[in-house]
Amino acid sequence: MIPLKDTIPSRTYPIVTVTLIVLNVLIFLFELSLGESLSEFFDVFGVVPATYFELKESVAPFLLIYYPFLTSMFLHGGWMHLIGNMLYLWVFGDNVEDRLGHFKFLLFYLVCGFAAAYAHVYTNPHSEIPTVGASGAISGVLGAYFILFPHSRVITLIPIFFFFDLIEVSAFFFLAFWFILQFFNGIASLGAASYATTGGVAWWAHIGGFITGALIAFFLVRRRRF
Repeated sequence: MIPLKDTIPSRTYPIVTVTLIVLNVLIFLFELSLGESLSEFFDVFGVVPATYFELKESVAPFLLIYYPFLTSMFLHGGWMHLIGNMLYLWVFGDNVEDRLGHFKFLLFYLVCGFAAAYAHVYTNPHSEIPTVGASGAISGVLGAYFILFPHSRVITLIPIFFFFDLIEVSAFFFLAFWFILQFFNGIASLGAASYATTGGVAWWAHIGGFITGALIAFFLVRRRRF
């Protein structure tokens, strides 16, 4: 299922969401200019679980240990990786930013990205593959949307064999289905060594980001209602 837009208009211009998208695109264009040195760039600025634990054991400086948690959020491994992440951020990010406010949304986005990175490194502690992508932080946006706008509708592109169809799907169903898919793939990945050796999808980053975003949104809504 490919989300194209939701049915809830934003009351304010999503300046942070747009800025994040532009920044991700510009950094990806820079990545393209690196050529064969891109893999070394990912080793330095991506999250490598094994390196993270080695640095923690050696009592390395805080910044040296955690800066990849931030930088990896703005890196992508290919055009489809970038386009998919930015599409989800565009569809769901504007409403969450509208509800939280611009500055709080930026902090929220970064916190979800850090939580997603934590979830990944602690479920793949021996992996030497650098993890990159905004999907962990964007998963937090999806989690918040799930809590804040469950009755929204999502205009969704559905592939049917060699054809495509547009349908309106409940945001609750769309995001619940998305999370269940991540969860079962994450459970399956725990017994496999595929990510540690060849890379793949960081399922637990998605799960950790989604849960973090949902919890933050839940407590914010509960506090405002109280």
